[in-house]
Amino acid sequence: MPLVARSLDSRDKYVGPNQSTLHRNFDVYDRYGIYYHSGAVGMEELTSRLVEWLRDSARMAGAKGFVFGMSGGIDSSVVAVLCMRALPQNTLGLLLPCYSAAEDMEHARLVASQFGIPTETVVLDSVYDQLLSVLPAHRGANRTLAESNLKPRLRMATLYFFANNLNYMVVGSSNRCELGVGYFSKYGDGGVDIMPLGNMVKSQVRGLARFLGIPQVIIDKPPSAGLWPGQTDEAEMGLTYEQLDAYFTSGEVSPDVKRKIEDRIARNAHKRGTPAIPPF
Repeated sequence: MPLVARSLDSRDKYVGPNQSTLHRNFDVYDRYGIYYHSGAVGMEELTSRLVEWLRDSARMAGAKGFVFGMSGGIDSSVVAVLCMRALPQNTLGLLLPCYSAAEDMEHARLVASQFGIPTETVVLDSVYDQLLSVLPAHRGANRTLAESNLKPRLRMATLYFFANNLNYMVVGSSNRCELGVGYFSKYGDGGVDIMPLGNMVKSQVRGLARFLGIPQVIIDKPPSAGLWPGQTDEAEMGLTYEQLDAYFTSGEVSPDVKRKIEDRIARNAHKRGTPAIPPF
């Protein structure tokens, strides 16, 4: 059965993840596990709830703090600032360039400097080259994608080195649109402990970024996973975030867009669950 987002009243606003401490006064629940509250909820309250949820998540896991990748994009920048507000003494941002655009690293450093976020830089270029050098040279139909996906998987391994060493949680930055259609690398940027933006569509992330004071240059630039030079999320997906936002909040998209989105949802269903096991 196709997954279709439940239509929301124009007054309905996103308020936060579906944790028990946040369920008070919620009156709309959609089939994706997203809770809404009828009536205006300001960004200040949303920020407060997300920060509380982050602290609760760390406490329940017995973790001391948070570690996350800083790519210079809007989602990771928002996550960095939220983590800094939650546990300012135990937060670490990692800059993990792997043949990354210089501008992206400049933007990551800009956010770290503006918000006082402690960082470490681990350059993965040579690690990536070395791994490619020992892999078979045969070029299959998906060789370019396979090579590109090594980058987020190397970053994931690096993040968990720091997380294990410091007893921190790895915080991911995927949003609801990306999770819904499976636009992430399995065991790469999808390999994290918690995802504070996982219930928010892109326009909501942009609104939160503006509220938090993320530099406008980061808010305005085209979203990109940085998998190869010139790559953008929307071009790779063949869908705009405006279309994805509309689908996941109101369902009001054209039949062609709906088909494209639901094809992706079905094709990438394996990314959103734990590995399948026999039912016997």
